[in-house]
Amino acid sequence: MLPTIAWQDSDIVMIDQRKLPAAEIYVTCRSVNDVAKAIKTMVIRGAPAIGVCAAMGLALGAERSKATGTKQFTTEFQRNSELLAATRPTAVNLFWAIERMKQSFASGALAGESVDQLKARLRAEADRIHDDDIASCRAIGAHGATVVPAEACILTHCNAGALATAGYGTALGVIRGAVAAGRKVRVLADETRPFLQGARLTAWELVKDGIDTTVITDNMAGAIMRAGDVDLVVVGADRIAANGDTANKIGTYTVAVLAKEHGIPFYVAAPWSTIDLATPDGDAIPIEERAAREVTHVGATQLAPDGAHVRNPSFDVTPHKYITAIITERGIFKAPFTDTLSQG
Repeated sequence: MLPTIAWQDSDIVMIDQRKLPAAEIYVTCRSVNDVAKAIKTMVIRGAPAIGVCAAMGLALGAERSKATGTKQFTTEFQRNSELLAATRPTAVNLFWAIERMKQSFASGALAGESVDQLKARLRAEADRIHDDDIASCRAIGAHGATVVPAEACILTHCNAGALATAGYGTALGVIRGAVAAGRKVRVLADETRPFLQGARLTAWELVKDGIDTTVITDNMAGAIMRAGDVDLVVVGADRIAANGDTANKIGTYTVAVLAKEHGIPFYVAAPWSTIDLATPDGDAIPIEERAAREVTHVGATQLAPDGAHVRNPSFDVTPHKYITAIITERGIFKAPFTDTLSQG
């Protein structure tokens, strides 16, 4: 597994995903502000990964605190929570992890714990969130392997692998789980414009694992499906509404519609922390709009003329009617999702 994010003494070290695959460079975060910047600028990305990162960031901020009393320490913790919550709006795992850290903090404060005890508590909770994520991904992989035929060509969009989690991955966890179960798997990785997570990250991970991987441009998916060379689609998710509507990287909706047209199963793989039962449907999911430069440039190379208007929504929403099943660490859930997810 790739070391997406880890402690190095009292600092947080994470691989800079903007530099892959050309260079494996690690960024060291020494403050909660460094962590917030890393999330916002996509040094680290992927819904489960930024949740883990936020939890570790809160623990880091606590360890760096000079507060001697619980009142000042609480104020700092609340400020750090707000800072991290403001980094990216769509992935619910971010807010889930922050809330879990808040609950742990509140339990310690209610028990009258000292500042040092609260620091230790937050570090331990962040470590549990990290380890729980890896365990969840492995369980997702084991459940997901059961839907993969003995020989299969799997299409995936964006990166939902070890890099998007604390390790192992969600959609790529299904692929890894299938390989481990003896399935003969080939992967088609959509390049995933404009940030190219499929071409840069998914392909990099799978090639390192020795899994047969072919990169295709996003607009090739329909033609390849029509040619009969896709057996199933597996993608990750950034937020799943109560009715099963799923927000994922922009372009996922297009893939889902194409899969439906061609009779190809379309699976979403995500940890339970991605399911937001408080959000009734996809229309209520906030969609992040990112900088125009991600569309107009690749690196330093300008692709579009100055003066052209640019849209850059980072995510889209796939309505639940296009989703065959949602694969989680708790099992595989099928429609009607409003019923099955609420009982999960």
